[in-house]
Amino acid sequence: MAQSKKLAAGIIRNNREMADGRTIRYYDTADQTRTAPDQRPVEEQPAIGELRLDPLVNEWVAMASHRQGRIFLPPKELCPLCPTTGELLTEVPESDFEVVVFDNRSPSLRPPVGDWALPDLVGPDTDLGTAAGKCEVICFTADHGKSFKDLTPARVRVLLEAWIDRTDELSREPYIQHIAPFENRGEEIGVTLSHPHGQIYAYSYLPPRVEKMLAAANQYMESTGKVLFDEILAREIRDQERIIARNERWIAYVPYASRYPFEIHVAPLNPVADLTGLTDEDRDAFPAIALEVMNRLDGVFGIEMAYIAAWHQAPVRIGRDVLRLHWQITSVRRAPGKLKYLAGSESAMGAFIMDMRPEQSAAQLREVKL
Repeated sequence: MAQSKKLAAGIIRNNREMADGRTIRYYDTADQTRTAPDQRPVEEQPAIGELRLDPLVNEWVAMASHRQGRIFLPPKELCPLCPTTGELLTEVPESDFEVVVFDNRSPSLRPPVGDWALPDLVGPDTDLGTAAGKCEVICFTADHGKSFKDLTPARVRVLLEAWIDRTDELSREPYIQHIAPFENRGEEIGVTLSHPHGQIYAYSYLPPRVEKMLAAANQYMESTGKVLFDEILAREIRDQERIIARNERWIAYVPYASRYPFEIHVAPLNPVADLTGLTDEDRDAFPAIALEVMNRLDGVFGIEMAYIAAWHQAPVRIGRDVLRLHWQITSVRRAPGKLKYLAGSESAMGAFIMDMRPEQSAAQLREVKL
């Protein structure tokens, strides 16, 4: 693995080895030197978990029991994602950073040893597999008190380049089938560390939602000869009423059949399969719309909204001609003191019921004064 790599927009990636053998990657814009050693004692890394098939729905479930002991909502002075300062030895050995990516200390998925293959599906008799894959943590800033919406456009550009770089490198691993960068914000949706950060999951199988999206896209292509997402985007542009932001390269809208009180999809107007396909123009135009969307979301009720922001892209090896890159941001908050709980219909049946029309939430987002 190269120790230093030049990326787009003058960004340099420097790799360092952590005390326990994991890799940390610094993404910088000012030609910083990254030589600080990880001073923590060496800890044994957890073993790879199990991969079991739920034959009722043919979905894989990863068993990662070691994650029960991971750190939970530590105070700021003990945050493991802050830079190392004084006696606080953290996951980031340097005293400052722009954007860093490091291998997760308690990963749900781990690289396999030797040749690896997904077990054949034979119902209840499907073999037990190992939870192959990769889980990485990406920290957006060294400032513990910030959120995505507080980042500068320049920092969002670095963050985007890190997402692109990780997608490119992880795609080269033969056991990886799908890559999903995402951010969780807010205790309401299960965040255990409040430092502004996200994660990158690289799966050895296709997650259920990706499989469903791929099946729908393939069926639409076979019946019409057209790309489903392109047609969806064309309808949003025609309808106009659900669009909340737009620039020359990107568009943000509330989808026609949104599932959450506030749901925003952000897509490049130049359709691509994954993050690596974005042009320099696409990349440079992303920070403005990303920051506008996040500020509109927080501005609806004047409070920080809990959300999940996940990149959806084509799988590494299939469906690249029919699936399109887009960023989905979903929030379960429907009012300042009320959440939409995913209860019987949503959690048990997978059937979502919306309490408000998408056009209503789109109007609320557009009306936010920035």
